[in-house]
Amino acid sequence: MGWKAAEKLIRKWKILRGDNVMIIRGKDKGETGTIKRVIRSQNRVIVDGKNLVKKHIKQGQGHEGGIFTVEAPLHVSNVQVLDPVTGKPCKIGFRFLEDGTKVRVSRGQEASSAIIPRPEILKIRRKSRPTERFPVMLLITIPFVRSGAFVIAVKISPSTDAYS
Repeated sequence: MGWKAAEKLIRKWKILRGDNVMIIRGKDKGETGTIKRVIRSQNRVIVDGKNLVKKHIKQGQGHEGGIFTVEAPLHVSNVQVLDPVTGKPCKIGFRFLEDGTKVRVSRGQEASSAIIPRPEILKIRRKSRPTERFPVMLLITIPFVRSGAFVIAVKISPSTDAYS
């Protein structure tokens, strides 16, 4: 779309792909949906089936032109995660359980302080991991009398027998 990069990026994201959210500002105010994509470089999210705009696309090789309806990104401040118990929009906080795991909890005036589970879609990788093994780098430190130490990087290519 033509969005420029955000000037102040959000460092710690509390909203994740797959969260159920309510749009609190804009033309779709009050509607709920699921986050389809998070664009961290622009502080924006795409909600599934919301904030639809018409896009004019010129015909080219391999695709037809025309007027298409696409989902435009929303700024992250215009959506709020839904409380799993009350179903109302709430803020997100973090809490550590007794076993030491960090979980997201709902907070706010009408919030139930319930644990907000991680979406199941996050367990599916969007980009597959490479199948090819990368060579291992070793750093060898050789002491010298006058200059202290000298570090050498050695690349070791793995043999096929070691991984089978």
